[in-house]
Amino acid sequence: MIQLSNLTYYPIKACRGFDLTASRIERMGLTNDRRMMVVTPDGEFLTQREHPKLALVTPTLDNGSVTLSAPNFDSLHFAIQKSGTPTQVNIWKSKGVNAIDQGEESAQWLSDWLGVSVRLVHVDEKFKRKLNPDYAVSNEDHTGFADGYPILVISEESLRDLNSRLDSPLPMNRFRPNMVVKGCEPFAEDTWKRIRIGDVEMALVKPCPRCVVTTTDQDTLEKNKEPLKTLSAYRMQNGGAMFGMNVIPLGEGEVKVGMSVEILE
Repeated sequence: MIQLSNLTYYPIKACRGFDLTASRIERMGLTNDRRMMVVTPDGEFLTQREHPKLALVTPTLDNGSVTLSAPNFDSLHFAIQKSGTPTQVNIWKSKGVNAIDQGEESAQWLSDWLGVSVRLVHVDEKFKRKLNPDYAVSNEDHTGFADGYPILVISEESLRDLNSRLDSPLPMNRFRPNMVVKGCEPFAEDTWKRIRIGDVEMALVKPCPRCVVTTTDQDTLEKNKEPLKTLSAYRMQNGGAMFGMNVIPLGEGEVKVGMSVEILE
């Protein structure tokens, strides 16, 4: 039996994630997943590609507020602003995305940590950032500040297959998935088109090409050529080293670790 073995959400894009035993799946993805993002003063999004120190920022959510913490750094607690006059930010090909600035304190905290002037924003909940129409299932499909799709799924068996080819095994957090499943063949997820977990049906629409973020240790920030070197040797297609599948929820509902994953197509 194929099961959901882990759920992870990332409150701020590129920052540390949190494992969950249960989560509500919304059309935009897991509740609170990548609704916030660090941007330049001009609104251009930042990731670990340029600023690996984002990996060490831990954003802890609690009743509409967030605490930012980092190693040997004073923490900051503030209320999340989800409404107000929006500012416009850019993420990949999505230009002019409406977002709510989170104020001076969070901007200063993150600027001090990264050593460069930045702002923190929350997606404007009235705004729908549409998906690539080549892969969207419907015109209503949208996401927050994820790279391109609401959810990323990877199987434990796929990681085990990759690790069998590496000198040093890597943890799943290198790949920052939202859902991890187990009980299938390695890379079986590549072949799934529709799945159901609980009452939530989802479409697996596109393999995920991996970038240099996967080569950064999420705890020490050490860089290595792996796993991209090995993935490129046996997982290349369409110009990218693929690992994991991008997922679009077709409905909403609660999912829990341990639930069975039903392959519909």
